[in-house]
Amino acid sequence: MTIDAYADYDGVGLAELVAKKEVTPLELVDAAIDRIEQHNPALNAVVYKGYDDAREWAKGDLPDGPFKGVPFLIKDLGVKVASWPATSGSHYLRDYVPTEDSILAKRYREAGLVFVGKTNTPEYGITGTSESARLGPCRNPWNPDHIAGGSSGGAASAVGAGIVPMAHASDGLGSIRIPAACCGLVGMKTTRARNPDSGEDGERAMGFSVDHVVTRTVRDSAAMLDATCAPEPDSPYPPLPYERPFLEEVSRTPGKLKIACSMETPSNAPIDEENAAAFEKTVALLKELGHEVVEQGLGVDYRTLYRAQGAVSASNFAAAMMERSEMLGRQPEPEELEPLTWQILKASERISGPQAFWGWRTLRKLSRQILHNLAPFDAYLCPVMGTPPPEIGFIDPVTLEPKEVNKRQAKVFPFTPPFNFTGQPSLSLPLWWSKDNLPLGMMFTGRYGDEATLYRLAGQLEQAQPWANKRPPVWS
Repeated sequence: MTIDAYADYDGVGLAELVAKKEVTPLELVDAAIDRIEQHNPALNAVVYKGYDDAREWAKGDLPDGPFKGVPFLIKDLGVKVASWPATSGSHYLRDYVPTEDSILAKRYREAGLVFVGKTNTPEYGITGTSESARLGPCRNPWNPDHIAGGSSGGAASAVGAGIVPMAHASDGLGSIRIPAACCGLVGMKTTRARNPDSGEDGERAMGFSVDHVVTRTVRDSAAMLDATCAPEPDSPYPPLPYERPFLEEVSRTPGKLKIACSMETPSNAPIDEENAAAFEKTVALLKELGHEVVEQGLGVDYRTLYRAQGAVSASNFAAAMMERSEMLGRQPEPEELEPLTWQILKASERISGPQAFWGWRTLRKLSRQILHNLAPFDAYLCPVMGTPPPEIGFIDPVTLEPKEVNKRQAKVFPFTPPFNFTGQPSLSLPLWWSKDNLPLGMMFTGRYGDEATLYRLAGQLEQAQPWANKRPPVWS
């Protein structure tokens, strides 16, 4: 391999080259660093550069894992890397530096990955766009005037531009799937508790939030899950069973699946015509592949669903901020939080215990209703987003009034959150592009614990409607 061809390989492919001694981990790290320096001024995807650490690790005795020597980026939210800053996109945490790795960071290292830096995220992962006062706007490699999504926008922007073949991401209300859809990538939100959460359940938004990766290929997503999803020591959650390695599922036929589909939105407002057309093309493609596709929505009272989620998420955020204040020894000042974050915090502090638990009880009841309604189906199809990726600034939480931010987010991101509540695996695939050459992701949600069916279907769709050779204007 010549280093010029670095970005043409996925993570599995680069690891194979290292195993064959056709390239060294240090050469791969230097290739990733070169591409960060080349593209980050246009994208602002990488917000912390750990070059010296990366080169030292690459020259050392790396674990003989499935991704030995492959460069990797960690999102600046959630997963901690010892001695690297962990700001969560906030001025309030600007000086916070963890002293040890999270368990998932340790598993990434055991897989042989080499961390080269940390990626952009909105403040505390609140919005679906990575535009923060602390880290600045992250831009889309398909058009830097447009968003890369959030909250894993930096991860998706970097992978989309070929800086690294995959990067850590997390998803609390759509934060893996939305950036994957914006940047033309594969984004699997895993089943709740499939991957370890480091015992930091309080920071996992009551189980809504899970960690995984964004990738360019289906096999990278599956192989990474194989590397990280072993049972977590001392966890109160039983290990989720699965029949065989997820990587093997990618090449297996899914058979004839029964798939529900819908474009219903919580407000009943129609989505953008390009997203709707992409959805219809996906339905037609699934039928061509022999699947049975049935029109059916989630069959849930969305108003009550989101009222309950609001009570749960807000009270959890207030508790998390209380813990941060105890850690830092002081309360945040208004200027240290964005207007939307400050408003959420002040409103959250007024939620009573009974209100919070009403939200939790109601959310569990409605989640069971969704699971019951989808039980007859192998998968559920809907778009990831209600519009193509909007321009930078359209959902800017720094300059817009909080009410306007929420209104615009509801229009652009109407589909992803319910599956964080139910805990089901949910997968974004880059099947189509808009007339302006912006990716339009489609979302496939499986039964609880059944990533396997989604990976089999994704492998089939990757062959039928390939995206691997599509390159954005900002590319390595």
